[in-house]
Amino acid sequence: MCRFVGIDLGREPVPDETTILKFRHLLEKHHLGKKLFREVRRHLESQGVKVTQGTIVDATIINAPSSTKNKEGKRDPDMHQTKKGNQWYFGMKAHIGGVDSKTKVIHAVVATAANVHDATILPDLLHGGETRVWGDSAYQGQTDVLRQHAPKARDLTNRRYRYKGVVNEVERARNRIKSQIRSRVEHVFGVIKGIFHFTKVRYRGLEKNAHRLFVTCALANLYLVRRRLLRPTRA
Repeated sequence: MCRFVGIDLGREPVPDETTILKFRHLLEKHHLGKKLFREVRRHLESQGVKVTQGTIVDATIINAPSSTKNKEGKRDPDMHQTKKGNQWYFGMKAHIGGVDSKTKVIHAVVATAANVHDATILPDLLHGGETRVWGDSAYQGQTDVLRQHAPKARDLTNRRYRYKGVVNEVERARNRIKSQIRSRVEHVFGVIKGIFHFTKVRYRGLEKNAHRLFVTCALANLYLVRRRLLRPTRA
């Protein structure tokens, strides 16, 4: 890390918290998180890591403090609550699209409040050249959206297989096959949350946390293909 940032601890001290805070504010002011994410994508493409025609879309909830015991006496107005299963969550939602079905590289990122439905963000998660799109049952019924934004794409999102207590075993088996590919997105979320510790919002307001999300996804892309990037080139 010292070599990467060019710090010689024998000559100069480690940057203090104020210096790091000013640097983060500078990045946020000029929206450099999104630009950094795009630049990393361009770098990966130059190294032969290209986005293929299979895209996996999904979203995950990033928790925010629900307590009102703060200076303002209220919760973050940019964050909202949503119910998943029988559990209520408060925070934001990270939509990642385009986890590539082969390389797991992220090619689209959107940050919203937690109460925004996954399907409404689908158009922003497609690059348009897909021939196959996978997603969980939250994206079912979006065939017309796919035709508009990815005309050549097959809709491989999971379908509801249980209706009024009756189980459609054929549809259930199809979902199981689709999930074998769709589950690759969980590895990406594991990197974002497990390696880069983005399990909770760090700042107040959606914009600041969206900036952090773009930077984290850029780092996650580099991490996911690190072995390929570090592979020695043949003479």
